Amino acid sequence: MKTMKSTKTLEMIYIALFAVIIAICSWISIPFAVPFTLQTFAIFAAVGLLGGKRGSFAVIVWMLLGAIGVPVYAGFSSGLGSLFGSTGGYILGFLLIGVIYMIITKILGTSTIVMVISMLIGLIACYTFGTIWFVMVYTKTSGAIGIATTLSWCVLPFVIPDLIKMALAIVLTKRLSRYVEL
Repeated sequence: MKTMKSTKTLEMIYIALFAVIIAICSWISIPFAVPFTLQTFAIFAAVGLLGGKRGSFAVIVWMLLGAIGVPVYAGFSSGLGSLFGSTGGYILGFLLIGVIYMIITKILGTSTIVMVISMLIGLIACYTFGTIWFVMVYTKTSGAIGIATTLSWCVLPFVIPDLIKMALAIVLTKRLSRYVEL
């Protein structure tokens, strides 16, 4: 029989483990027309396996590690400059995936269709927040930029890979969830 203390310890271990998994997946770059990383896969897997609350905590730990200078972001980058730079809104937007997943699954459960819908809405929120952030920072530092240009640089090349990563994370979640004791 598990005690409350051992359950909390196990939760912290899972959160830390997924913060590390997110970091490792951020470093893995897949060469394509526009290279992409596996960090969104890790975010989806974290919220799917740990739930929205614990998955969000894993994202927060990963973001804080990067903010204090540990090179956990894509391309081994880190620091407040990365977090608050032009693409930092997408990093911050990853937290929206977890929060939206938490809210929707708390209300509707964790069936596969609910997982898909909540992750999809979270991804759209991440894209939206990141794109608005990008336009604001880019405009301030480099001059005005159109939304079509921003979408063609920051969103459109990543939609299909992100949907594939989401699908793979859901399959992984369904297969591994019986082994994750929370």
